[in-house]
Amino acid sequence: IHLLGRRGETCTWRIHSNHGWGNVTFLLKSYAFIYAQIIKERMRSSSHEVHGTEPMDNESFAEFGKSEIFTLKTSMAKIRYANTYKMEPYRKFQAHLVRNKAQHILTQRLQETKYNGVTSIFLCNSISEEILTAVKDMGFDRYKYVVTVLILQKSGQAIKISSRWVWDVARDNWVSAKCETESFISLALITACYYE
Repeated sequence: IHLLGRRGETCTWRIHSNHGWGNVTFLLKSYAFIYAQIIKERMRSSSHEVHGTEPMDNESFAEFGKSEIFTLKTSMAKIRYANTYKMEPYRKFQAHLVRNKAQHILTQRLQETKYNGVTSIFLCNSISEEILTAVKDMGFDRYKYVVTVLILQKSGQAIKISSRWVWDVARDNWVSAKCETESFISLALITACYYE
């Protein structure tokens, strides 16, 4: 194969195949330009986000415009994640703070309320959402929470409530808060499960 010409010129290759000699005419382009076109097509069809780029030498981009250089650099980006090797949360779950906050929310929301079987379902949902939001705002990282709120009418009965979990004693924790009025008892149970 013999090739003459410069980039941007029309060139001819003389190629031998099983059918004999033939001529192939094409527009000569640099490999870097062809590679940039392939990368652009891949970027259009990709659904991945680019989080960072590795530095590249500027000599290989001397023949491109600024927008093509940016496109090429972001398409060649390699995502790198550093291992933290940290098996504990940065801020551990503090039961006393959560207990105080849950107790405050229960007392504030239920202090003037009378028991009603129909509306207590919606009241339990709204209180549990409020407690969950307050606990998440405290910033204990790597925890998932389960908040349960019960409202029980006082009628002279005894109540026993129990829960069972698969538990990591070193990291998981739970808190309960109670509010009692003339007509009902309310109990909030907050479970914090460590999530790696």
